[in-house]
Amino acid sequence: MCGNELTVSLVVQRKAAAAYLLPGSPNDGGNNVTGCVQYPFIYAGAAASPRGADDPATANCLYLLKVNSASKASSSVPGWVYGVVFGCVAMVLLVAAAAASWFLVRRRRRRAAAAALAKAAADSRSKRSQAMESISASTTLVQFTYDEIKAATGGFARESIIGRGGFGNVYKGVLPDGAEVAVKRFKNCSAAGDAAFAHEVEVVASVRHVNLVAIRGYCIATTEREGHQRMIVCDLMHNGSLHDHLFGAGECQMTWPVRQRIAIGMARGLAYLHRGAQPAIIHRDIKASNILLDDDFEAMVADFGLAKFAPEGMTHVSTRVAGTLGYVAPEYALYGQLTEKSDVYSFGVVLLELLSGKRAFISLGEGQNFVLSEWAWLLVRRGKTVDVIQEGMVEPGPTEVMEKYVLVAALCTHPQLHARPTMDQVVKILEADSASGPLIIPERPLPVVANLAEIERSASSSGSGQLFSPSGFRSFTHINEDAALESPKEE
Repeated sequence: MCGNELTVSLVVQRKAAAAYLLPGSPNDGGNNVTGCVQYPFIYAGAAASPRGADDPATANCLYLLKVNSASKASSSVPGWVYGVVFGCVAMVLLVAAAAASWFLVRRRRRRAAAAALAKAAADSRSKRSQAMESISASTTLVQFTYDEIKAATGGFARESIIGRGGFGNVYKGVLPDGAEVAVKRFKNCSAAGDAAFAHEVEVVASVRHVNLVAIRGYCIATTEREGHQRMIVCDLMHNGSLHDHLFGAGECQMTWPVRQRIAIGMARGLAYLHRGAQPAIIHRDIKASNILLDDDFEAMVADFGLAKFAPEGMTHVSTRVAGTLGYVAPEYALYGQLTEKSDVYSFGVVLLELLSGKRAFISLGEGQNFVLSEWAWLLVRRGKTVDVIQEGMVEPGPTEVMEKYVLVAALCTHPQLHARPTMDQVVKILEADSASGPLIIPERPLPVVANLAEIERSASSSGSGQLFSPSGFRSFTHINEDAALESPKEE
């Protein structure tokens, strides 16, 4: 390079370097060159740099001189700001992810619950449909709709109620053709019980007897307001129940022929359930309120809500105890062993009510209870059988016939199962024209509520174990106190 060119190059480089190294303010970083001694080195470095003296990287790289521009200083942001921003963004993303997961899980659960409800509803409709198809196929019963029964009973009006029970209410209704019916409406129903309900209706509808209440139709329905409904429609008995006539308003005025007809009708109806129906049916809830009376005071056994079917060859059916206090047989109440003889015991209690006009079980207060069967037994074993008959009965019957009915009731209510007769035997005895032959009744064990005096008298007494009525029969030798035989007064 000639002298002139070198001079020009150095001059250009000097100007370029001076542009960066002129004295500046402290805000420029303090990289100032104030002495001329440094210029030769700057020129040499600038000339040797391949990027040229006008590149800011040259001064920064070779001489550690920082060139600060206003734009760069204004754009710098502290690092903690980035950290805070990053943390906030991460938190927002985490919360959003959690909310999304909760929403998805909740939606999945809602769908599963909806699917389960839909399946349950479908199963309910399927079971209800199967139950109705089963009843329709095996019987000629009428399948009523819920709206039809609601209209017949005046919207299940309170004024239409003619009976109440643990199962629900019984309503009087009038069908469009003018027929009067009784609607038994069950409460606390569920679709799960439709199969059992259908089976019960099938069997009861298949038995026909003059002393059994005939079922006209049924209803299985589900409504939004009322829920699941099960109802049975029967013919209406205008004379109500035996309970109404014995213990209802007003004094009982039934004559002996009427009572005799009712007793035989009850016995025939139960005998048919035990021997005529296949499989045999154990009613399980025989009581005065379940014996209905038609226009001619013919007894009709009703209410098969607790009925059980007794398979052939089985000695008993083990089941939970159900029934009404005072009517339940001892072996059934204590051990849950249900047999046909359980119905026989209940029949005997109702027969005693019919003959004496007294209730089966009465609480006299202060812990004193009156059991009709025990009171009647005390009179019978004393030889005062006829005293069981209601005093002042209109048109009483022959003494020996009335005594026979009392002895049959005492035999049916014997606490020991093997001592009770069958209902077929009861029908034959009651239908006989007179008391032909003695009725042998085994001695009873002392009741659980016996007091010390009764236990001592029993231990010191002796008896033949057989009982006969005063009209030609021998009574027991040991005698109870007269006070124990007095007719209890109802409160």
